[in-house]
Amino acid sequence: MDFLWLFIFYVIFLVLGVSTFCFLSGRSTSGLDGALHRAEQVISRVAPVWLQRCFHTRSGAFVLLHLVLDVLVFAEYTWEVVDYSLEMEINWILVFLPYVLITGNLYFYYKCCTSDPGRVTKQNEAFYIRVYEYDEIMFHHSNECPTCHLMKPARSKHCGVCGSCIHRFDHHCVWVNNCIGALNIRHFLLYLLSLSLTVACLAAVFTAFLLQVVLLSHMMTAAYVDSRGHEEIASLAYVIQHLFLTFPRIVFTLGFLLLLVLFLGGLHVLRLVPVHH
Repeated sequence: MDFLWLFIFYVIFLVLGVSTFCFLSGRSTSGLDGALHRAEQVISRVAPVWLQRCFHTRSGAFVLLHLVLDVLVFAEYTWEVVDYSLEMEINWILVFLPYVLITGNLYFYYKCCTSDPGRVTKQNEAFYIRVYEYDEIMFHHSNECPTCHLMKPARSKHCGVCGSCIHRFDHHCVWVNNCIGALNIRHFLLYLLSLSLTVACLAAVFTAFLLQVVLLSHMMTAAYVDSRGHEEIASLAYVIQHLFLTFPRIVFTLGFLLLLVLFLGGLHVLRLVPVHH
């Protein structure tokens, strides 16, 4: 059972990490910034230089990684889950729904990667200046960007990664290799929503498949002989162990999907919880 405890500790560690991130983000911006800054300092000491460079320069590395993860998850799903799920009479709509959802998700992902987030240029500088009024607290009139040498519209920010000022700047996302701003924020939110639905649907089918295996094989009422020669009724831990040994890739993929659901849920919380200064 050592592998089971190792897997449980792995899941608990990641869940606690995501939960701590969401908790700090909901309390205050300064607390979150401090925690992220300290984490960045620690990571910068151990992470290779090429990996750190991906966060500070435009690079397609995370876009490629995103697509590879999509391919791996759906390859496992298609290869091991779809046929067996249909044979066990799991609703075919649920089985094929992830393919529909991932199609929409990839469309919004493409739009996030390729669309203009709202770059401020000499041609549109005057237009963006008129969109929002200057509050003279955070955004001052006649404030020029020292890098772009353009007047900075209110609620805009210069992105050091993209090298330009972005109207209603939200953040620079390495996963789409692009900034998220006024013009593509809707695509980004739809991307997150469709990805959350895709992951949740996949996790539901994986779970339904494993539950059907347990029910059809009567595992919960089965007995086994332990190392001392005693007959024991199968416990939940034994059932999980048996499923892991029989379907190791499916169990680990399901664990990855459940953690991804928590992480994506945390991203939604970040956008819904108001920040108090």
